[in-house]
Amino acid sequence: MEAIKRTTPASEAEREAIDGLLGPGEDHLGRDAVAGHVVRGRRHLLLPCLHALNDRIGWISPPAIDYLASRLGASPAEIHAVASFYGLFSLSPRERVQRHVCIDLACRAAGGPTEHSVDDGAHPAPCLGLCDRAPAAITIGGHDPEPDPGLAAVDRANDDVLLRRVGSGDPVDLDAYRADGGFSALDRARELGPEGIIAAVEASGLTGRGGAGFPTARKWEAVRTQPVTPHHLICNADESEPGTFKDRTLIENDPYALIESMAIAALAIGCELGRVYLRGEYLRAYRTLSTAIERCRSAGLLGSSAGFDIEIIRGAGAYICGEETAIFNSIEGYRGEPRNKPPFPFESGLFGQPTAVNNVETLMNVPSIISEGRRADRRLFCLSGAVRRPGVIEAPIGITLGSLIERAGGLREGSELRAVMLGGAAGGFAGPADLDLPLDDARLREVGLTLGSGVVMVHDQHVDLVDQLRRIAAFFRDESCGQCVPCRVGTIRQEEAIERLATGTGEADLSLLRDIAGAMRDASICGLGQTAANAIQSAVVRLGVLT
Repeated sequence: MEAIKRTTPASEAEREAIDGLLGPGEDHLGRDAVAGHVVRGRRHLLLPCLHALNDRIGWISPPAIDYLASRLGASPAEIHAVASFYGLFSLSPRERVQRHVCIDLACRAAGGPTEHSVDDGAHPAPCLGLCDRAPAAITIGGHDPEPDPGLAAVDRANDDVLLRRVGSGDPVDLDAYRADGGFSALDRARELGPEGIIAAVEASGLTGRGGAGFPTARKWEAVRTQPVTPHHLICNADESEPGTFKDRTLIENDPYALIESMAIAALAIGCELGRVYLRGEYLRAYRTLSTAIERCRSAGLLGSSAGFDIEIIRGAGAYICGEETAIFNSIEGYRGEPRNKPPFPFESGLFGQPTAVNNVETLMNVPSIISEGRRADRRLFCLSGAVRRPGVIEAPIGITLGSLIERAGGLREGSELRAVMLGGAAGGFAGPADLDLPLDDARLREVGLTLGSGVVMVHDQHVDLVDQLRRIAAFFRDESCGQCVPCRVGTIRQEEAIERLATGTGEADLSLLRDIAGAMRDASICGLGQTAANAIQSAVVRLGVLT
């Protein structure tokens, strides 16, 4: 495709940012130096190129879009459509380095700013995954952006499995990891072979820890037996659910365990290249995991000699990309919109080929299952809000809500329990009468709640629950991809109804909220629309908020 020429061409810095990823640009005759079919086959490099521009320049200009379009064999409109989809990218001039300030649930409950009170020069942001240190902010942009604030807090116990190495030393010390038994599970997995690995995972009872709870062994077996190749493995590390920060904690503290886990999963499903789709705001996790991957390659544990490699794809601020089919579109260089099912990912996923998508925590259960035959009967909980020690806690599945809060030191001095959000904005609210409730997926479903991604956000008497519901509604309005009418319209109407109820002008709106919730749940394409009313409905029904 011949390069498009504007009166103002892309700047030298913009061209260097793009060429640094794509290689040499145009030759002296103005023709792309790479054959057309090869150019079009590199569409999956669009998201990394947009990051390169955004990090170096601070925003993505029309001339830069034109140049990138010519390099990738796409139209400028296509590039613009993708760039405008993501919250971390800007299509208008702004400073090269930006400060992003969280305005979401945990931070506003801790006295942080709202979308209307952020300081001049700062950018309001949805949950940054730093709820253990609310209120929070991060710096993004430039050649060497600052990593997010220090490592997440954890509550350690002697019987921890997933957290046992957290805080125990240098997380990228490969020799220390191997001395502690690292990669022995991978050796054992090679002895077991794909069928043996899957049998062990099935016996453990491992299910997804990202919210869906699907049996892991069944997913892997479905991909393994597909005749179409290649097979793909994606680690979903785009944890954007408000209140969730466990995956960040694992990657920042134990990256080699994730690498080993992915290598075992790849062996099980027959995959040669795994991808980590990592939340764009997780700069420290990106650096840590990148370093660990490079050291594994140098040691022959990853790369062509090992028969398996891993690459990282940085997300760019889109909650919807936590949905497994939206990840496919995002990686392929398109807007991160969910796909209709069927076909399901195990038969037609990334690039139309069989794909397994697993959450970070799910994968990191696997080494102990393979090497020790453990049951997958523990999980991670993200404690935030009005507790003495916010942080990540590992506990047996079925621990009561009250016992978990006690593990976090109990309520802060002067606090009285008013509500607990379980599962994040897509979850629901428990009340003071629910402290004996076992945190088990089956038991929670019986009472209309969900554990989701492990969010346990404790609210005391100082938190304005109506303001929290307003924020939940605004969050889903902003994060809806707009592809389907029930979600695109329903999230807006839900927010409007809450505002009328909050101001005392919506007598009939409780019934309307129920109708909207039902329509979104039954007719939305993906889980965002299907769960966008859950927390609001539970607050109304269980806690009497807005009534």
